[in-house]
Amino acid sequence: MQLKTLITAAMLALSVTACSTVSKVVYRIDVPQGNYLEAATVDQVKVGMNKQQVQYLLGTPVLIDPFSNDTWYYVFLIQKAYQTPEQHTFIVNFDKQGVVTHLDLDKPLPTAGEKEINNVVIEASESQNKRWWQFWK
Repeated sequence: MQLKTLITAAMLALSVTACSTVSKVVYRIDVPQGNYLEAATVDQVKVGMNKQQVQYLLGTPVLIDPFSNDTWYYVFLIQKAYQTPEQHTFIVNFDKQGVVTHLDLDKPLPTAGEKEINNVVIEASESQNKRWWQFWK
């Protein structure tokens, strides 16, 4: 009697742990963090702009250099579902008058045309006019 209980408990434990080896079963959302950087807005930032103009385009930076307020860091990190996280860092350097002197983007951002479209358009069809007994039409 105890042997049957022990075998049943062991099989139950093995069947529960076997489910944990299946990957990508649970839905995971895309997690963007930091400043959302788009290629179109980053391209609008030019040398010669002032701090207010840069902040209007990109928002408040994630980090301002603590030793001098002349370097702003815009960090964008996105993790899509089960893919590895992708980080983009955009550094804006200002001179003492608050004018942009140097721009540095660590790697190119995806453009708007390269975005994946995951919306499905459902169009109205003739199936709304059909009756349940006319399934072959």
